[in-house]
Amino acid sequence: MQLSNRITTLLDNGHDGWGLYLKSIEMIESGIPVTELTIGEHDIRTHPDILNAMHKSALGGHTGYAAVPGTDELRQAVAKRVQDRTGVPTTIDNVLITPGGQSALFSSHHAVCDEGDTALFIDPYYATYPATLRAVGAIATPVAAHAQDNFEPQAEAIAKHAKGAKSLLINTPNNPTGVVYSRATLNGIADVCRENDLWLISDEVYDTQIWQGEHLSPRALPDMAERTLVVGSMSKSHAMTGSRIGWIVAPEDAIKHLSNLATHTTYGVPGYIQDAALFALEQGPPLEAEIAAPFARRREIAMRVLDGQNVVKHLPAMGAMYLMLDLRATGLSGEDFAHALLQSEHIAVMPGNSFGQSAAGHIRVAMTVEDGVFGQALERLVGFAKGLVG
Repeated sequence: MQLSNRITTLLDNGHDGWGLYLKSIEMIESGIPVTELTIGEHDIRTHPDILNAMHKSALGGHTGYAAVPGTDELRQAVAKRVQDRTGVPTTIDNVLITPGGQSALFSSHHAVCDEGDTALFIDPYYATYPATLRAVGAIATPVAAHAQDNFEPQAEAIAKHAKGAKSLLINTPNNPTGVVYSRATLNGIADVCRENDLWLISDEVYDTQIWQGEHLSPRALPDMAERTLVVGSMSKSHAMTGSRIGWIVAPEDAIKHLSNLATHTTYGVPGYIQDAALFALEQGPPLEAEIAAPFARRREIAMRVLDGQNVVKHLPAMGAMYLMLDLRATGLSGEDFAHALLQSEHIAVMPGNSFGQSAAGHIRVAMTVEDGVFGQALERLVGFAKGLVG
């Protein structure tokens, strides 16, 4: 029997860039100690108070089918959060609750792309982006953002691909680069979207992890609310990765149709998880700051380790839980360096080209282990790189 082309061609060249991560897991399972700095998974798990709220809701009987668009209480809380942060009028009718940010990305592209439409995304990119676009039948088309521009996409580069395209996907604060797009960059992106009638899908799941600059949602720019779908998630802001809880904020008509899609795909999110998410949002910025604090500390540790040497170069990590390091001075590709580092030092990092060709010669380091272990691992990484230079 023949499987569909859509499902068998999701991955370009048959891989998704996670080979080194899987190799590190094999080493750990075989008893080899590895410092794991590959994936964006909090080392401090979901706050006990959130879990208690989830437990209380489940025991209270909220274990049946929940409203597919999300509970009114949670949608209202998300709408208030978004409006308070952006100044853009937002109501419950602008919000759909989804099983995590990944589901929101998939559904958002279903909402705006037909079979064969061109869907643009920025390279470097989060590893799932290309296959997500292919999964909805779109033609996934990368637009390069370059290291010399601090990996901020240039409006001129986007415009070259925009004619006839249907959508553009951006991510700020950015995974994998740690860059927070400037107001000038976002204004340029908005100009291209308006001039070429593009839908903008804005992945803002790291909006609580800002170390330098400020986060600006492009939905807040003039005439952009009507053409922007914002993807949000509790995964990074509240360390609820396994709970699979996120949202889409979009024009009312889009939310109506997205609710119909959810009815025929996910059939909503469990009520007790929504209640836990509501409790978490009600704790406000203090809890979000508590969740973000370890990554702010580790960024400072990284700056101390990396400053004062010129073999391992780094972009200023402005947001998110990652460092993007330039290893080109070693003469190795990012992939070769990452594999050599794993074998020699038992430190696992992601090759930059796992996230697109624009990050070739780089590695991504997740700041997701205890402070002391993280600092020691970075020092060993720098020492290993210096040894390659001679």
